[in-house]
Amino acid sequence: MTSPAPQAPSRQLSHPAAIAIVSLIFFMWGGLTSLNDVLIPHLKAVFSMNYAQAMLIQFTFFGAYFLMSLPSGAVLARLGYKASIVVGLMVAAVGAVLFYPAAKLPSYGLFLAALFVLASGITLLQVAANPYISLLGDAATSHSRLNLAQALNSLGTTLFPYFIGPLILSAAVLGADKLAAMSPDALASYRATQAQSVQVPYLLLAGALVLLAAFVLLMRIPALREATDAGDTVRHGYADVLRHAHLKWGVLAIFVYVGAEVSIGSFLINYLAEPGIGGLAEATASKYLPFYWGGAMIGRFIGAGLLTKVDARKLLALFALIAIALLATTMSTHGQLAMWTVLAIGLFNSIMFPTIFTTAIEGLGAMTGKASSLLIMAIVGGAVVPLAQGALADRIGIQHAFALPLACYAFIAWYALRGSRLSALEASTAAALPAAPTRPMH
Repeated sequence: MTSPAPQAPSRQLSHPAAIAIVSLIFFMWGGLTSLNDVLIPHLKAVFSMNYAQAMLIQFTFFGAYFLMSLPSGAVLARLGYKASIVVGLMVAAVGAVLFYPAAKLPSYGLFLAALFVLASGITLLQVAANPYISLLGDAATSHSRLNLAQALNSLGTTLFPYFIGPLILSAAVLGADKLAAMSPDALASYRATQAQSVQVPYLLLAGALVLLAAFVLLMRIPALREATDAGDTVRHGYADVLRHAHLKWGVLAIFVYVGAEVSIGSFLINYLAEPGIGGLAEATASKYLPFYWGGAMIGRFIGAGLLTKVDARKLLALFALIAIALLATTMSTHGQLAMWTVLAIGLFNSIMFPTIFTTAIEGLGAMTGKASSLLIMAIVGGAVVPLAQGALADRIGIQHAFALPLACYAFIAWYALRGSRLSALEASTAAALPAAPTRPMH
């Protein structure tokens, strides 16, 4: 009797298959992030807040990136890319579940706590998934790969507000006069009814995150541990990483880019509801958000192709200059022209994050993990810039407050043309770096 032949070990997935799986993560966190643009007008009405108070939503959400990026980098170094992605998805699911008790009370503080937990999970996903995509293949096409993954991120930001936004904003919002005339009991009942419209959507999203975590756990995607701190035999510190000028300016470029993109998206519903701009009801205005985020999606699909033929830095500078022109137009006009020029900015936001990210980590080798943590930490711009613009809007009006993101795009144009350039030594070192090795994750 012969013994059975030994089974061959299961093989890890190819790079294209791994990219496809991780791109689903980009889709999910893009959608979750864009729902903040729906929560802002909704909770602003529920809790009768001004713009600055409502922007605490973005401040809390993107503040998590600042606080949790370095811990996320430590998790990535210890667990590797695959396990870190699974942990990030599960933490985000816990945050989504917390929306249920926050709406049940209702409590603005608990909403903010739920957002912080949700964003902490997404922070770990960002720290792991952005460099992971760029490392899966030829370094020369890393800009294109990350743009393609970010295109699916933008698909999430396009679809979630369109399908989930109207569910959250379905109940009619009463004006300040009617709210002031309500008794305390009636006001509490009204706020509870309004707040509870987020419960079912976020429970469904929590379930989707858990399913996605289980799917990633079962798939044998490459670990690329050698490209994390595990492969850093010299043990460089964060100060060493920041000595690379293109990374240092890249961190600031990510800060202002995310700040500008999030700030514009955060104000869109209220801006389009302005009588001199669109005069739309908030539920109707939420249906225009997909034009902003959908423009980014279309631009990223186009950009993924363009970046295989056009210099990434030149294309980034061009898109930043066009965004400046569109903002100047929306600030100086009214009606349909002001409305559509601000929505069109999404198209030119498209390549900015992935192009800044890949130029900033260029040539860093085993320091890529630490560089990624610093770049993801810079997403805190999405907390700071909207809050600052909210304070400006309360003082000078929502339309003129767009001067702040305009200044952000001006810095991005400078970064593309000057700040992102590698020194001669860095360029020669980057050219000599071998492709990242891979092995299965156990």
